Amino acid sequence: MATDKIQPPVKITRWDRRYRDDFIRLNREWIEKFFCLEESDLKILGDPEGEIIRKGGEIFLALDDGKVVGCCALVYHPETGRHEMAKMAVSPTAQGRGIGFLLGTALLEYSREHGITDIFLEANTRLEASVRLYYKLGFQKVEAKNPAYNRCNLYMEKILEH
Repeated sequence: MATDKIQPPVKITRWDRRYRDDFIRLNREWIEKFFCLEESDLKILGDPEGEIIRKGGEIFLALDDGKVVGCCALVYHPETGRHEMAKMAVSPTAQGRGIGFLLGTALLEYSREHGITDIFLEANTRLEASVRLYYKLGFQKVEAKNPAYNRCNLYMEKILEH
């Protein structure tokens, strides 16, 4: 009889200040692996609570046995009244387990519950697994509207059904 250890499911939770360093670490890891940190990254990572939470957004974290292995943010842009799915990162050791999908689904459910009607994101086609995930979550490619990141060459939106 096999005695494989059954792993507990990954738990998705919302922002708590104790996860601040994990949020910053995960985002710096993936951005620096593929690109360079940009001014807008530094602004958000320098003050996630001020730039996301206090402006009406939310941060979602994936916990595996209490350890943060993924994150993503719903960023509200008061100047346009729009919401963005941003800062999605999954630890390299936890990739391929559907954690990005769980995070994205939690963000979309939260958005529906809070009356948000559409969400956009910016991506790079070089990150093929991420782009597949965004399509799986229901995002569609649209023409870019004032891109915030130099590294992004793909702009996507999702209209939320309520």
